[in-house]
Amino acid sequence: MTYAEVNGVSLWYEEHGDGEPLVLLHGGFWTVEMFGAFLPALAERRRVVAVELQGHGHTPDAGRPLRYETCADDVAALIGALGFDTVDVVGYSLGAGTAIRVAIQHPGVVRRLVAISTPVRRAGWFPEVLAGMAQLGPEAAEGMKASPLYAAYAKVAPRVEDWPVLATKLGELLRRDYDWSPEAARIRARTMLVYADADSVPPAHIAEFYALLGGGLRDADWDASKRVASRLAIIPGRTHYDITEAPSLPGLIEEFLTESH
Repeated sequence: MTYAEVNGVSLWYEEHGDGEPLVLLHGGFWTVEMFGAFLPALAERRRVVAVELQGHGHTPDAGRPLRYETCADDVAALIGALGFDTVDVVGYSLGAGTAIRVAIQHPGVVRRLVAISTPVRRAGWFPEVLAGMAQLGPEAAEGMKASPLYAAYAKVAPRVEDWPVLATKLGELLRRDYDWSPEAARIRARTMLVYADADSVPPAHIAEFYALLGGGLRDADWDASKRVASRLAIIPGRTHYDITEAPSLPGLIEEFLTESH
């Protein structure tokens, strides 16, 4: 458990397990703690580097806006600082958006990419989710102090009084429009998209995102000879908020990371 000085940010990361390197990225407001049993399950076969992004958990805020693009640059810089040529990257929600940007902005770094519960464009969230994002700011931060999110943050943050700062910057990030479709279609890393069957992203958008990666556009043929390299997993009985607790998820990810095609 330590810090890396990258791009003007003291980026906190933890390392667990041994084997091929896998970078693990959390969701908005959360810390590494959010992964629970999911992290040690991945670390049974991998050297997992679990990162806390700008302003989250142990990582202090930086004097800059919070953006997917800069977080991606931070993660790529950490990968280089740790001496890895290539890594697998697994991200959830905010972390998934960051992971996608790492694959786009630093294509030579990411071997395989697993993006859990995130759209490829902002309009891909359900309208009620976008409405909630519109409310994020210092006032919302005060009301969230009774939540598990704040409890996890307060336990480890270097400046607990920066909680409203995190809420404000995260709100600004989530209200910014984006559409990564053209760039996502050119991602070189083999990619698996993972969603809950009751996620914050509608099935139509999931299909749209998967199609950008070549998936779901044709029959794979009887011998799977026309199957594309990308993968799609839908976890039954889960939502956006508990998908990483699904017992089947670590095995699905490990199978994808180790399959030859």
